[in-house]
Parts: sequence; structure tokens; C-alpha cells
Amino acid sequence: MKLNLKHTFTKELPADSVLENYRRQVKEACYSYVTPKQTKAPELIHVSNEMAQTLGIKEADLSTKLFTNVVTGNELLPGTKPYAMCYGGHQFGHWAGQLGDGRAINVFEVEHDNKQWTVQLKGAGETPYSRNADGLAVLRSSIREYLCSEAMFHLGIPTTRALSLALSGDEVLRDMLYDGNQAYEKGAIVSRVSPSFLRFGSYEIFAARQDHKTLKTLVDYTIKHHFSYLGLPSKETYIQFFAEVSQRSLEMILHWQRVGFVHGVMNTDNMSILGLTIDYGPYGWLEGFDFNWTPNTTDSQHKRYRYGNQPNIGLWNLYQLANALYPLIEETQPLEDILETYKTDFESKSLQMMKCKIGLEAVDDKDHLLIQALEDNLLLTETDMTIFFRNLSNFKKGDSKKGLEIIKDAFYTPNEVSDMIAQQWRDWFERYDLRLEKELLSDEERQLQMNAVNPKYVLRNYMAQLAIDDANKGDYKLIDELFHVLKKPYEEQPKYNKWFAKRPDWARHKVGCSMLSCSS
Repeated sequence: MKLNLKHTFTKELPADSVLENYRRQVKEACYSYVTPKQTKAPELIHVSNEMAQTLGIKEADLSTKLFTNVVTGNELLPGTKPYAMCYGGHQFGHWAGQLGDGRAINVFEVEHDNKQWTVQLKGAGETPYSRNADGLAVLRSSIREYLCSEAMFHLGIPTTRALSLALSGDEVLRDMLYDGNQAYEKGAIVSRVSPSFLRFGSYEIFAARQDHKTLKTLVDYTIKHHFSYLGLPSKETYIQFFAEVSQRSLEMILHWQRVGFVHGVMNTDNMSILGLTIDYGPYGWLEGFDFNWTPNTTDSQHKRYRYGNQPNIGLWNLYQLANALYPLIEETQPLEDILETYKTDFESKSLQMMKCKIGLEAVDDKDHLLIQALEDNLLLTETDMTIFFRNLSNFKKGDSKKGLEIIKDAFYTPNEVSDMIAQQWRDWFERYDLRLEKELLSDEERQLQMNAVNPKYVLRNYMAQLAIDDANKGDYKLIDELFHVLKKPYEEQPKYNKWFAKRPDWARHKVGCSMLSCSS
């Protein structure tokens, strides 16, 4: 396996001077060297050929024992020195101090086709940042991360990627719902890939410790390797850097809102500096359209990370990043201006995104009222978000009397659609039909455009759970099927129509299908 290996992160940033692997506070360092844990019987379950090609890994290499050993941490590529990253973070709104890669180990950097990537193993053993955890991962959470990161990429959403999914052969003790019921589960390892795994918390930790020297070193490194178009480091460049991170974060969150994705745990240590979706834990897709829904059991009371609050949390997290970068800028006004821009951009871009979802191009200053009325209607009875917007594309001009029929499959409990609710829908479709008269696109053209932003297939939690249940019995066919369905989420794929369906009743309250813990 010949790769164009690089070592920029470890060569250009300060390392932890302590080489022993024990839990501790790591000062004035961006990372600690650490060796992955040897596993009992590593077994490769699935590989993304597409991601392998992106890294320059030949198809013939994927079936070798070396590949399996490398992506499970049992063997290191010559000349590589794995490391875990140091960072802090705000968790559920409170400063948590040092966090760091507690169950992730970066094993190598590779350059291919003029792009540089870091390959990281999640679940490969303890690091100095593991705190009270074992640094391992279980099969269920690994399947969810593997499938979702690749699904998000094909939805057109900025994200980290996944290369492989493997069993470690070890048993791992977990308390899935934090309710005192511990049980052994199959251990697993995902190799995940990103240009960088730096997070907001990577900068916060040094600002919190008033270690401005390391803070500057890290920011300069980030600009040099990931934002080089901004120019050489300077106060002005730091301001532009923050503006760029702000815009990327907003774009990412708008994509989440577009497809109904809820991250579940938007702590600042789970916010990528590159504006990528990172750390797939207790995530979920909206089934019924609901601004207040969160998949995270830990957040079920306060719902800080609910669907409708994600844009606000993005802004809150950016405030924390602004505070971390302030020592390099020493001016509040430019940072505040950027945060204000985030607010106004969210309003305008959110409206534009919703207009795209319902097929509107022409300018009309009352569109926000039409969209508000639509969202109000979606809340009247449990209405499947994915099915509703996908089926809405079948609406044709002059179809206002057929509107309810076109979207009826999205209702979870059709007999709850009372005469009053039905009338509100009929009223809305009349307004929608009238508004479509201003559009120049034909019905067919509009349908194509709507279907390009409203996916037919998303990774609903019950789908992932079915794959997990089968995998626990040693059957991995469903993982492969979902992997391929989700590669073409906007295409019809008639042979996979069974996945274009509402959440089944059995999944409404089933663990893993409705609510998940941070250990998920």
C-alpha cells in the first residue's frame, strides 16, 4: 500500500512532551503521540471504494491483511506516528475545560490529487484525553457514523467522510441509556477522513489558558493549510478567517435544516473549523416536521440542540470562537459585525432555501408569509418532512383541489386530519397555486429543481437500527444496501422504494430509532 504520506500537523505544531499514555492535563501542545490498542480479531465489514480512491488507495489493497490492520490500529504504516488532538469546549452551554480526542487517534496524513487528508480511527483505544472512558467504540455507533457521514456527503452537505467499518473482535462494556444497565457489545472501529479534524474547541483551550503563543501558532497553521487564499497571517487575516468560518458554519447548518437533519450535540468541540459536519453521535432526521425535536436523550428536558434552534446554536458557538480569537485581534467591533452578518444572512438564506424547497424562483415580498403558513400547517398533525417535500414536487399549476391528495401519504395519522385541518391545507394550496402563476418554469422543470434539493432517501434512524440489528447477528447485507441507496438520495431508484416510507409504528419509541444517548 503505497501512499503519499505527509506529516504537516505533527511537524508544524507543538507536541506534548510527555510520551506515556495516561490521563492528564496537556499544556502548551496541540497533540499527544499515542499508539492504538491492539485488537483481538480485526474483521473488515465494509469499505468505501470511493473514499479509498480519493486517498490514492488501490482497490487491490483493500482486500489485504495490511489494510485491515491499518484501519483497525493493529499495524502502522512505515514512518507514521499516530496522535490524539488536544482541545476544550463548551458542552450544553458550559465551559468543560480540556476534552480532546478521547476515543479518536489520527493515524496518518496523505496527499492525493493535490488534496491533503487526515485519516483517523474512532474507537482505537485510550488517549491522554480519555478522562473516564475506555477510548473504544461499539458496533451500533460505528455503523451509524459510517453510514451517515457518507450519506451526508452525497446529500451535498459539508461533512467528514468515512473510509471503512471494522469489528475489533473485542467486547466493550456500555451503558447505552445511562440508566445503570451495562452490557457487553461488539467493539468496532470506523476510519474517518477529513482535511482536518480541528474544532472550535481547539482554539478555545489555549485562549482559556491564556496560552496566546500556542493559540497564534495554531491559527497561523490553520490559515496556511486550509485558508491560504486569505493571505499571510495578520490582524486583518484573522478577522477574515473568522468571517470565513462563520459563513461556512452557516452554510452547513442551512443544509441541515434543508434536509431535516438534527446533529443532537452541537457543543463547541463538535464544531469543525472547516464548516464540516463532524462527530455523528445522537443525530437523527426529522420524521414528523417538528421544530422542537431533538434525538438526544441527554437534551430531552431543555432541548438546547433541537431542530429549530440549530442556527441559533451555531451563532452561540461562533461567539465562543470569537472570544477565543480576540487575543489575536484585540478589537470587538469587526467580530461583532461578522456575527451580525450571520444573523441577517441566516434570515435571507433560510428564506431562499425554503423557496427552493417549494419551487419558487421569482421575487415576491410575500413569500415569507406563504412559507410561514406552510410551516404552521406542517405542525397541525404529524407530517413526514421528507415525504411531504418530495411529493410536493408532483403538484402542477391549477392543481389546488388535488393538493391534499398529492401530499396525503406524508400524514402519520390520516384520520387525525380533521375537516378544519383539511380546509387549512386547501387554503394553502390555493395560495401556492396562485403564487406559481408568477413562475416561468414549466411544471416538469420545477419538479426537477425541487427534487434536486428535496431528497427521496435519508438515513432515518429506524433504517440504521435495522442494519445494526442484522449486523449484531453477523449479517452485513443491509449495511451495504443502505450504503448504496444513500449514494443517490435525490434519484428515484424504484427498486429501493421500500425506504421511501414513514417511520413504522414499531420504531416510534424503540431505543435507537427515536431517542439516542451521547454514547450512540
